[in-house]
Parts: sequence; structure tokens; C-alpha cells
Amino acid sequence: MYSKIIGTGSYLPAKVLTNFDLEKIVETSHDWIVSRSGIHERHIAADNELSSDLALQASLRAIEAAGISADEIELVIVATSTPDQVFPSTACILQDKLGIRNRGPAFDMQAVCGGFVYAMNTADLYIRGGQAKIALVVGAEVFSRILNWDDRTTSVLFGDGAGAVILQASETPGIIAGKLHADGRHRDMLKADPLVSMDGQAVFKFAVKVLSEVVEEVLEENHLSGSDISWLVPHQANIRIMEATAKKLGLSMEKVIVTVANHGNTSAASIPLALDTAVRDGRIKAGQNILLEAVGGGFTWGAVLIRW
Repeated sequence: MYSKIIGTGSYLPAKVLTNFDLEKIVETSHDWIVSRSGIHERHIAADNELSSDLALQASLRAIEAAGISADEIELVIVATSTPDQVFPSTACILQDKLGIRNRGPAFDMQAVCGGFVYAMNTADLYIRGGQAKIALVVGAEVFSRILNWDDRTTSVLFGDGAGAVILQASETPGIIAGKLHADGRHRDMLKADPLVSMDGQAVFKFAVKVLSEVVEEVLEENHLSGSDISWLVPHQANIRIMEATAKKLGLSMEKVIVTVANHGNTSAASIPLALDTAVRDGRIKAGQNILLEAVGGGFTWGAVLIRW
């Protein structure tokens, strides 16, 4: 038994904050931000928008694309570092907002930017184990609420958004493999206490190293090489991390889905946002091998290999 993606969806808040807007808030410049991150703009949630609201819109689009009804969803996992409240979970709130009344499990996954690959791997195991036939996996963040807007090293990087996928049990290959890791010794390199702080150079070096390692690990275990990958869909943190990782893997940037310019680092939401973009514009097609990869504070990191 496999779990197969049958629908994707995404949502970005209406408010756009450009680099030129940021020039008026903090000592920075459009050229400086683009050269170091590849980001041109990011979306900011309205005052009354919560992570569950963003997740709801992305989920509705994924449900529509999958051609199912919400009540068919037997498992809801929301990857987020910015939950609506301490409890109940954003997943339970989302389940209610979607009108799902089948009493299937719903819970949040906290692995920061690595949250979506953690959630995908967990949902895959639920489906492979026969505990659910259809699962909703969402990455949703309102990172703008935990930023220090006076810190130009972090405030220019992050944005708000949500992305979602519907997974369904299938006898034909979908998710082929997943690999997750964590190393709490590096927890101080990137943290929110309560606002985001980061050792940028240390994070960059660590991210490139572990992302290339986990991709090679997944490929080797499945007897594949970089040339077998149709598309790499990385966490959209920073264009330089994506370029360095692709180079280390011997992959052309033409095979990397890049959307960071339009929404910045949306943490757990970035991979499903990029995935939905590439599905809807036709780049991702049936029969292709798709590799998702992410690294986040904790440190957490992982990859998911998918036959589309």
C-alpha cells in the first residue's frame, strides 16, 4: 500500500510587503535582500487572519483539486510553528472549520521549516499502516507575528502562507520513501524566544550539508541517482542554500522548483506552496520522480521521495 497525492492547494494573504516597503521600516535595500536571499516580496496575514484561516483556504483548494468531500478526510496534520493558540491544536480547529465530523485524528506537527516533510512522512505511515485512507497534510504559518522587525537579518526573510496536499491510499506507487533526522545540539542556531533569532552563516553551512546528505541517503536506499530526479522541491528558505544544495548534488537549477522570490521563507508552508505552483503550471507530471527536502530549527531535516 502506498499514499498518493491526489490534490494540492495553496494560499497567500492579500497584503504584499515588498523589499522597497521594507526599506522604509529597517536599514536594508532591495538589492541587498535579493543578492542574499533571492526574495523580492512576501505576504503578510491580516490582523484577523490566523494560521487556521490560511490553512482553511489552502485545504479547500486541495480538496477541490482532489475531487473529494471534506468528510472523507480521516486524518488531519498541520505543520506549524505559529499555531492559533497553545491548545487546542490548529489541526483540530481546521478540522472543525472544514466541517469534518468523522472523528478522525487531528494534530499539529512542530518541526519548524522541516515540519511539512515530517508531516508528510507521518501521514504516509498512517496510510501504509491502514489507519487512514485519505489524509490532509497542511503547512501553515503566520511568521510575521514572531519577527523582530528591527532585526534586518531576519525580518526581511520570512512571510506568511499555507499549502496543503490530499493523500490517498493507493496500490500504485506514490510516496516511495521518507527520511527524517534531528539534532538538538544545534537548537540555539535558529530559535524563537519569543521572537526569531538566527546565526545566519552557521545555519547556511549546516543546511547545505544536511540537505545534500539526506537527499543522497534517500536516493542510495532506493537505488537512484540525481539524474533520476525530475524535480527537486526544496524548502524555500534562501536561493543561495537551494543553489549550493543543487550544486552539491550535481543537479541543474532548471530541475529545482523555486518560488521564494514571491513569498519569502514561509517555514512549513514553503514546500507545499512551491509544489502547488509546479503542479498547477504543469511542470510536475505523472510518472515523474519528485523529491521534497527541508531543514528547520531544532535542528530538524528530512526528505520525501514521490513517484507522481
